[in-house]
Amino acid sequence: MRFGIKSLALIAATTLMAPMAFADEVGNAEEGENVFKKCKACHKIGEGAENGTGPMLNDVMGRVAGTVPDFSYSDDLVAAGAAGLVWDADNMSAFIEDPKKFLRDYLDDKGAKSKMTLKVKKDEERADVIAYVATFSAPPAASQ
Repeated sequence: MRFGIKSLALIAATTLMAPMAFADEVGNAEEGENVFKKCKACHKIGEGAENGTGPMLNDVMGRVAGTVPDFSYSDDLVAAGAAGLVWDADNMSAFIEDPKKFLRDYLDDKGAKSKMTLKVKKDEERADVIAYVATFSAPPAASQ
């Protein structure tokens, strides 16, 4: 298959802009950067981010839950990932609203727990912080 220069430019632009486009659909990424200040005590994001008390969040959108290398997740979060939990805007929003409740509902296990204790209760703050985090995630692969 051959692509002309215009097609290649369009593909490149779409690929580079996909995280921002996704972020804009969810919330305001600029406002989300301010909300993320609540998260910084445990989570790192961006160039050179490493695991801390919480896992680093680069490329979290579209990732199977509980799979960042060299991070010690709760058994229940790993079980949720094994059961098919993939981070998207809806799952992320429900999780950060109340991590323990989310895992209990997802796993149908009244004893499930998360190491994450922070709850982001306001809908707009959740949407904004998800938009911000999405800017550090690779665009989803195109379906073929």
